[in-house]
Amino acid sequence: MILRFFRRDDGRETIQRLYGAIVAHSRDPSFYTAYGVPDTIEGRFEMILVHAFLLFHRLKSEGEEQRALGQRVFDAFCVDMDANLREMGVSDVAVPKRMKKVAESFYGRVGAYDGALDRDDAQALAESVLRNVFGSDSARGAEARAMAAYIGEAARSLAALPFATLAAGEFPLPAPAGFISEERSAP
Repeated sequence: MILRFFRRDDGRETIQRLYGAIVAHSRDPSFYTAYGVPDTIEGRFEMILVHAFLLFHRLKSEGEEQRALGQRVFDAFCVDMDANLREMGVSDVAVPKRMKKVAESFYGRVGAYDGALDRDDAQALAESVLRNVFGSDSARGAEARAMAAYIGEAARSLAALPFATLAAGEFPLPAPAGFISEERSAP
């Protein structure tokens, strides 16, 4: 037990803290109550993807060494998804196929969300959120716009955040509840 104090810090604790923060943000009850994200495996998965995307979007502007932090968090995400699939009873033979779909889903969302944020296109971001998070349910337009506003503001606040904060395992994001109430009160 005492030997752990003499080990070099290999960053695992930071990676676990960052990935834990992604999962914690994705479990914020307001996503499932106020925004109406389905409280299902798929809905929770989408929220994890949104928050993982936010971290990776922030890290893409860093140097190669700092971006490696994102790769390690992505690896932790993959290990977690693999373990969750197995826990849900997916067979060893089917896990690689499902993991391929997880990766395709992730990269598809990153492309859609990244492109919209890079163009500062709130409408395109809301459409991507509507399609991915709400299954293109047109009745959820206000919720998709509110989530797009949340994603945009989170990306802006993370852009202003020093890398050292992330390197310390901290991943502060705005509270999502205010964005849905703003969207509902908009004309």
